[in-house]
Amino acid sequence: MPLDIIIGTQWGDEGKGRVVDLLSARADIVARYNGGDNAGHTVTVGDKTFKLHQIPSGAIHPNAIAIVGSGVVVNPASFLAEIDMLRKNAVEINPSRLRISHAAHLITPAHRALDKAQESARGKGQIGTTGRGIGPAYTDKIARTGIRLEEMLDLAGFRRRIENHIEDANQILAGLYRAETLDPQVVADEYCASAEQLAPYITDTSALVWEALRKGQVVLAEGAQGTLLDIDHGTYPFVTSSSPTAPGVLTGLGVGFGYIGRVIGVTKAFQSRVGSGPFPTEVFNENAERLRGTGSNPWDEFGTTTGRPRRVGWLDGVLLRYAVRINGLSELVVTKLDVLSGLPVVKVCTSYRADGKEYSELPMGPTDLSPFEPVYEDLPGWEADLTGVRSWSDLPRQAQNYLERIAEISGVPVCQVSVGPEREQVVDI
Repeated sequence: MPLDIIIGTQWGDEGKGRVVDLLSARADIVARYNGGDNAGHTVTVGDKTFKLHQIPSGAIHPNAIAIVGSGVVVNPASFLAEIDMLRKNAVEINPSRLRISHAAHLITPAHRALDKAQESARGKGQIGTTGRGIGPAYTDKIARTGIRLEEMLDLAGFRRRIENHIEDANQILAGLYRAETLDPQVVADEYCASAEQLAPYITDTSALVWEALRKGQVVLAEGAQGTLLDIDHGTYPFVTSSSPTAPGVLTGLGVGFGYIGRVIGVTKAFQSRVGSGPFPTEVFNENAERLRGTGSNPWDEFGTTTGRPRRVGWLDGVLLRYAVRINGLSELVVTKLDVLSGLPVVKVCTSYRADGKEYSELPMGPTDLSPFEPVYEDLPGWEADLTGVRSWSDLPRQAQNYLERIAEISGVPVCQVSVGPEREQVVDI
């Protein structure tokens, strides 16, 4: 069986978690390949809402083995807290159901302190990091000074590495940022305690995934964030520090090209992002409040990790086509169609205009979108409440037209649409 990949087509927060949850019912392995606890997936099952930041959301299904790949950076404290949360909610988690790559890197308190100090030093040029230490952890990884999880298996050596790491970071915190320093021994004690708990989960996950694919098992790759936050192909510098695009799956899990099957893009029926950076189709005032919601339920537009209200706007077809190209998407899942119910007109951006010219494709990627004005197409809205719809024929014709137009604009078919946060609130197309 192939390796199927779930990709966010926007700036993250597209609702990938519920798509992964849906497809995990048929998966043998669900594998996370990038990012850290700066992102989150929300899955609603009955009266329970699970918010997961590092453990793959597919772990909620009892049949799936959850794998955290080498492309992930791991915060031990929050990782162990997620294990406890799942167990308290009757989800079985043990080393036979959850494995972490020996080559994944650790996030430390020094990384978090550096992240906050660096962001503060940027002043008005802040990029909107979560302060979770993700950027500094990846910086250490690329600089070849990072600490990998395999080092936890030698507690004496691990303690020395942590102490030296904190001492080195203290010099930067105090000398460059005039920030508060950390106690190396306190951090080492905490991380050695975490190491003892995490050690049974650490293994060569690349070999596990490869062996599963060779046996014909189903592997589902789940990433954090979205295409427009990719370190190479996103709205740089307002991006994350890893590769949430489809090519990042291969390095983040340690597998080759030969097993790739479906590459499924997840897009909201509108656009959203958290933090700073360009957003050509952003809306404000009552339109923003209408799309964002109040925060009273998990379907509203507030960050799973940060709780920050998301910026919202109309669906951007130019950026969607870009995501299709960058990832080689085979199909789309559209989420939150129900949020658009009651709008008399639904807008979709079909191209950009700048200096008297119209662009259907980005001339130089998405880094600088400030010169561009979105060109909109107005589509008729619908009044019906969609949350009870379960079949294509029961969708209002206007909603069907909107989904068909998304498929035309993107160039790939829409295979499913969600009409609410619950598992069963999905319409196959």
